[in-house]
This record gives sequence, structure tokens and C-alpha cells, in this order.
Amino acid sequence: MGWHLTCEKLLDVKTPKRVDYLRIIIMELARISDHLICNSVVGVDSGAYTGFLYVMQYRELIYEIYEEVCGSRLTTNMGRIGGFERNFTNTAFEKLEKFLAEYPAVLKEFGNLFTRNRIFMERTIGSGGISAARALNYGFTGPNLRAAGVDYDVRVHSPYSSYEDFNFTIPVGKTGDNYDRFLVRDGEMWQSISIIEQAYKKVQEFKGADAEVYHADAPEYYLPDKQDVYTKMEALIWHFKIVMGETDIPPGEVYQSVEGGNGELGFYLISDGGRTPYRLHFRRPCFIYYQAYPEMIKGSMLSDAILTLSSMNVIAGELDA
Repeated sequence: MGWHLTCEKLLDVKTPKRVDYLRIIIMELARISDHLICNSVVGVDSGAYTGFLYVMQYRELIYEIYEEVCGSRLTTNMGRIGGFERNFTNTAFEKLEKFLAEYPAVLKEFGNLFTRNRIFMERTIGSGGISAARALNYGFTGPNLRAAGVDYDVRVHSPYSSYEDFNFTIPVGKTGDNYDRFLVRDGEMWQSISIIEQAYKKVQEFKGADAEVYHADAPEYYLPDKQDVYTKMEALIWHFKIVMGETDIPPGEVYQSVEGGNGELGFYLISDGGRTPYRLHFRRPCFIYYQAYPEMIKGSMLSDAILTLSSMNVIAGELDA
């Protein structure tokens, strides 16, 4: 989604509100999927395996929604410049309703397993901490920065995809330790549920032809329907021009970021007007805050080092420079 927003900024493509709201549903489901795994793995590394097995069932429900939207569960290729490849089916919305109906009770039980659990508290409180000043110096963003007491969230400070239309709060910790990171991610899942419910309600308000809109009016960059390609010369021409890279891409320099599960995921794009970017750089939040890991575990127990790494939620794929 962040990459498509970056391209849309360069190409000056304006997406309809319904597209924005559908994107928010997908992005917040992804946030829940991320935090669900992170917090349950923190539980495993503190000696409690039950929570992981319990909530993993509901990550499967998220995968089923993805699968219904785009045909894939993990390698989800559902987005396009200007919107989505296809409209959401009624089955996708039914699966979403099932998730919204069942997951809050499960998340509450999951929280009850850990937040006041004496063993879990003794393992996480005071371990793997970092101050707000040090976190800012390292360039932290996302839950790891908010757990240290800094309420920076891209969705609020630089709204995108109509996030300004939603009411939600930003959970913030104090000490930046493993326990605060757990609580911040737990709080963010509750906020994501609220955002998804609001977005779904807004989507339902679209009626008639507006309820079928799932991409922007941008024929220069959005592939026409396959049926039109088969039957209409203009659609065939646009399909050929887009696929062969013959559409005009304006030169320019843009930066777009989104509030990913682990923080500010940024895309710095320089275009010289050619088919491919002159320069493209990703701001990878995990690559940045992993640099603080040695400092955060210095003087601690080996078992605390393992727990801290899980609590930071380092995604190894982002560490490849």
C-alpha cells in the first residue's frame, strides 16, 4: 500500500474515498496480524506457549480474508496504483464480519493471560528498556518508540488514505522496556479493531454505482478490465501501452511513508521520466532500530536478550542492506 501511495503521489492520482477505506481495512488487519504474532512470541519466550496457539487461529481468519480478496494468503498482491485489482466480494466482507465478531473476546482473554501474570511481569518489566531520548537518537519509530513515551504515529502526524476521517488513540508507554512494548502492541490491536469497524461502516454507506468503485479513474496507469481488452480497441491499446512501459511517467522526487506494523515504512523515489525509477530507497524501521539492540541488552541475562529481540519484533528481511 505504501508503494502504491508513493507512485500515486508522483503521478498525482487521487483515489476515491471507498478505495481509501478498503485500504485502511487491509492495513489495519495487517497491523493486527503483525502484533498478534509479536506478542504471542514474547509469551512463548517467557515460557507460555498457550497464548500463541490460541491467537494463531485468528491470524488464519485474516489470511482467509486476504485469500478471498486476492487469491493469496501470504504473498498478497491485492493493491494497484489507484486502488485494487478487483472489488471485495460479499464473502470477503462476511469473513471480515466473522473476524470482528470473534477476535475481541479472544484478544481480551489473551491479555488476561499475560498483563497481570506475575511470571510474565517479572520477566519483562525492567528488561530491554530504552529511554525516549536514546530511542529518538537511534531513529526509532512505531511501537518501540511509543513504548518509550513518544507519541509519534505517521497515521496522525502525516495522514494518508483518509486516516484523518477516523477516531482512534495512540497507546504510549513510559519505560520502553519489554513489558511496555507488549502493552503498546496490545493497545494498538484494540485500536485497529475500532478503526476497521469504522472503515467497514463507512464502506457500507456507499450505495449503487458508488459501491462498485474499487480504483481511481486513472486509465494511463491502471490496467483495463480483461473483458474490455478482448472487445474494445481503446482498452487493448491502453493495456499494451501500460504493460510495455510506454505511458508517460513525470520526473520528480517524492517521499511517502506509512505507519507499518514496526514503524515508519518510507519510500524515497526519484523519477527521471523513464520506465523505471532513477532512484528508489526504502526506509526500513527494523534495520534502523536493530542498531540499538546491543545497548538494550548490555548487562542483562542471556534469557532477557532473547526476550528483548522478540519484543522489538525485528523482521530479518529488513536487515539486508
